[in-house]
Amino acid sequence: MSETPALLLLEDGRAFTGQAYGALGETTGEAVFCTAMTGYQETITDPSYHRQVVVMTAPHIGNTGWNDEDDESARIWVAGFVVRDPARRASSWRSRRELAQELADQGVVGISGVDTRALTRHLRERGAMRVGVFSGASLAGASREALLERVRTGAQMSGADLAGQVSTTDAYVVPAVGARRLTVAALDLGIKANTPRELAQRGAEVHVLPAMATIDDVLAVSPDGVFFSNGPGDPSAATHEVELLQQVLERKIPFFGICYGNQLLGRALGLGTYKLRYGHRGVNQPVLDRSTGRVEVTAHNHGFAVDAPLEGATTTPFGQVEVSHVGLNDGVVEGLRVTGTPAFSVQYHPEAAAGPHDANYLFDRFVDLVADPGAPLPPLLNAPKPTSTTTSSHDSHEEGTR
Repeated sequence: MSETPALLLLEDGRAFTGQAYGALGETTGEAVFCTAMTGYQETITDPSYHRQVVVMTAPHIGNTGWNDEDDESARIWVAGFVVRDPARRASSWRSRRELAQELADQGVVGISGVDTRALTRHLRERGAMRVGVFSGASLAGASREALLERVRTGAQMSGADLAGQVSTTDAYVVPAVGARRLTVAALDLGIKANTPRELAQRGAEVHVLPAMATIDDVLAVSPDGVFFSNGPGDPSAATHEVELLQQVLERKIPFFGICYGNQLLGRALGLGTYKLRYGHRGVNQPVLDRSTGRVEVTAHNHGFAVDAPLEGATTTPFGQVEVSHVGLNDGVVEGLRVTGTPAFSVQYHPEAAAGPHDANYLFDRFVDLVADPGAPLPPLLNAPKPTSTTTSSHDSHEEGTR
């Protein structure tokens, strides 16, 4: 393991020292923490982490090395990687190389030996903030004040429109497994590789389109349904994608969105979005499906959320929208469904890469919606009738006093 000194410096001046892990140099981004105990390879190749420095709360990272099968995209997307106790060597029959070597080969600056528990507590109390990681020539001879200035002049996540930076540049097709039952146009806002695979397993021929695709591009594939993926950035900055989604809703093409796609559905319906204090990132987040009463343990990666009433329905130009799923840790909106237009979304990752498979049924729900767009929605369990005064999720969760 490296003995080269490294420094992690938060924009509020809090500093942590450690050893270089991965590439030497400097990186800046938004400091966030991930509570996943496993699946670090899928985590750091998730495009939703673009421009974020990820702190792993699990203390021992790298023990399964790096293989050639578990990448969720073509590259590592995290801006930096922070671990406490890196494995001395990988121990897995699937491993092809060490995690630290892969980070170095892809130019990802990281730091190890950090008290990640103290760092995580700090981010929970103060909120996600800009951070820098420095090692090698970037650290040698530099004053703490000069490094802090580099951190504080870095770009913020609020207002950032990033989907176009991680999206595919060319459309491609993931063929259906077995007989083709339906065609799906999937907008790549930072899509993970397992998502089109899950749709393909259900007989969908998936046409993955760039983030800047137009309604003509969508209609050109004659889709039976439209899907919006996860992705990075502030949904309030995504003007093009929201306008495209509204055109999809106007045509009543069945729609399913996850994560960023959930936020964009909220905006397309006229709801607001806001930044969470520190977000949800990990594979152990409990969510209530209010149509079944079932509690799911789910995979999350988001720093923004939809601001919608948890009780009752909201009237929109496309029909009545209800909150279908709720986060049980903090009451954050975790899903939307529309009456009058065949559309629904969730804030989390049913493709479960990495993560539990509790929410895998949502892909079946999408296929069922495509098969019968006019089917009546089941009532939400224990959901009160719409009233003139409703309570917003914004007032009840951990970000209500941000």
